[in-house]
Amino acid sequence: MFRELRKQTTGTIVPTILTMSFVILEVAMDVTIPYLMAHLLDRGISSGNMGEIYRWGAILLACSALALTLGVLSGHYAALASTKFAKNVRASLFAKIQSFSFSNIDAFSTASLVTRMTADVTNVQRAYQMLTRIAVRSPAMLTFAFFMALKLNSTLSLVYIISIPVLAIGLFVLIRSVYPLFGKVFKTYDRLNLVVQENIRGIRVVKSFVREEFEEQKFNEVSDSIYQDFSKAEKTIALNSPLMQSTMYFSLIAISFIAARLIVADRMTTGQLMSFVSYTSQILMSLMMLSMVIVMLTISRASAVRIEEVLAQTSDIDENKTGITTIKDGSVSFENVSFSYTKDKEACVLKNINLTIESGQTVGILGSTGSGKSSLVHLIARLYDTTEGVVKVGGVDVRQYQTKALRQGVGMVLQKSVLFGGTIAENLRWGNSEASDEELVWAASIAQAHRFIESFPDGYESRIEQDGANVSGGQRQRLSIARALLKRPPILILDDSTSAVDTKTDAKIQAALKSELSASTKIIIAQRVSSVIDADQIIILDDGQIHATGTHQQLLEHCTRYQELYASQGHREALV
Repeated sequence: MFRELRKQTTGTIVPTILTMSFVILEVAMDVTIPYLMAHLLDRGISSGNMGEIYRWGAILLACSALALTLGVLSGHYAALASTKFAKNVRASLFAKIQSFSFSNIDAFSTASLVTRMTADVTNVQRAYQMLTRIAVRSPAMLTFAFFMALKLNSTLSLVYIISIPVLAIGLFVLIRSVYPLFGKVFKTYDRLNLVVQENIRGIRVVKSFVREEFEEQKFNEVSDSIYQDFSKAEKTIALNSPLMQSTMYFSLIAISFIAARLIVADRMTTGQLMSFVSYTSQILMSLMMLSMVIVMLTISRASAVRIEEVLAQTSDIDENKTGITTIKDGSVSFENVSFSYTKDKEACVLKNINLTIESGQTVGILGSTGSGKSSLVHLIARLYDTTEGVVKVGGVDVRQYQTKALRQGVGMVLQKSVLFGGTIAENLRWGNSEASDEELVWAASIAQAHRFIESFPDGYESRIEQDGANVSGGQRQRLSIARALLKRPPILILDDSTSAVDTKTDAKIQAALKSELSASTKIIIAQRVSSVIDADQIIILDDGQIHATGTHQQLLEHCTRYQELYASQGHREALV
């Protein structure tokens, strides 16, 4: 169990061993101190011998100082080990997510992945620290203290035979009833994160539709669910304290009663009784700490399972590490391709697609919402794998390429233009980290972005806020196009990426692409016919199937659906 999590202990072994060693030595000192106290009482205080008092007092001070030092060292190395473990887990989670296909991410959801990388990692970090300190200290203290108590008086030690099993059974019942509640709570946290993310991302829509109260109600419902589950779990865990206290008081009363009879019979000294009471407190305290560890581990187990699910997940996209690294040309072909997001052949969003695109061609794709346009181009960059059939780029099955090389050769501008916090230049250089200032201007000019960039006070060094919140939708799209152009890819895909751009600017972008990237294959998904009117071929998709292909003129003559689309966009005079 937790095979993947065990791999995250790289760099933590030495501090973990040191932590455990210092904890055991600290416990040895803590257990020795009551034994020395008995000598101080019996040989020094009871007999009034100041020499013995000074002697045993000095030894006690030295042991206390040593115990303190060992405690500090164990805490120091425990912190090092647990933080390193958490760092390893976060890094592995992030790297694993980067390797996921879109379908893997869809399966977990963004909100759930965020929760696992934050709250769940924090829980397992705390658990790791407790395992290296308290989980070692408690059994060691229980064992050492019981041994010393047994050495002092075997008769009194019989009390523990009753108290320890009572505690163990009680804790087992509590933990068994609490664990399912924490598993449920963390799933609800995923929903809470989703609500918060949606609200923050769509805050402008929320405010424009005056839906603040609705969003607050939605948040409160999820928050109340977490509150109810946590309250129930905490109420159950709270029973741990009275169980511990009642057991401790029973043990002390029983020990006091038996010890009084032993002292009267001169079979036990007062110093030994004091030491025995100290050992009793240590034993019961170690059990209390152990119960806390078990509770924490119960909470953390739910988090560990969720982290393990991500780390153990394999990407739907099988990486071909020895695959081809160079794309010969920009030709693309689909051979009997069907695709389903759920891998269910009965629920395919693309059905039996056969299509050939020559290198250097400009291809337009039109179709209604949900017709499969985006799904089609996602297969070219292997963001998803086909359910059936083969997609070829440069005459080679995309699965024979190294994924990085394939995606480097396909410049994609997705429907949602995403920009990152940083300068405009930093965002553009995602396409080519080594791009010169002249290349930035070249790409921005083709994307019709250069003029508005220069209008900013700092030009290309102007700051972009998270998600590009300080630029318009059309500006985001043009910056995204420029970013893709810097790759100078053999294949450029524009997935409805000029929808927020006016018709005049769109025409300028298409003309610039045609003249500046004549050797690249350009696949343009659009809603406007004007965006693809000059394409070498236009593909009409309908319900995941190719309805018609041809040039603008050919479709205008023979395709009723294209005629209707063309006329609906104000081109009726051309049909007369």
